[in-house]
Amino acid sequence: MPKSRRILSIPFIPFIPVEYSHIERRGTRGGNIMIHIDDEMRRRIDNALADRCPMFIATVSPDGEPQISMRGSVLVFDRETLAFWERGWRNSAANIENGSKIVLFYRHPTDRVNLRFYGTATMYRSGAIRDNVMSRTVPGELDRDPDRIGAAVLVRLYRINQLSGEVLQEL
Repeated sequence: MPKSRRILSIPFIPFIPVEYSHIERRGTRGGNIMIHIDDEMRRRIDNALADRCPMFIATVSPDGEPQISMRGSVLVFDRETLAFWERGWRNSAANIENGSKIVLFYRHPTDRVNLRFYGTATMYRSGAIRDNVMSRTVPGELDRDPDRIGAAVLVRLYRINQLSGEVLQEL
């Protein structure tokens, strides 16, 4: 085992891919099988903020400018959809409203789990879906939106892969 290196007081942890052989490979390019977020992924995503592993989201503006930001409110909405509470109303929100595809990145350095979730996002400023996501958002994130001016964002997934590029599921 190589010695740990320190960079800015953060220990170096070599990347060792986690074996996901227990995950049934679903779908093929152009197939019609749905994405299926399994129980292990759900546990990790729903506890990401508590585990000090907030997820990152990446979007692209209409003129091609990438945007990345952290989200502590990501949750599993259903077996093929992630959701988060949008309260910042900056670049990512504008990109989502303009139809940007989105990537959500989960990283747990201690467990060496790195997952990318690709999808298309839809924003809900009012209605039952917004209320559902708001009621399930972690309190710490809602506390940062005391006037509840935020919106729910649903991300319908079309691919899940590991950081190595190995596709775990794809429509």
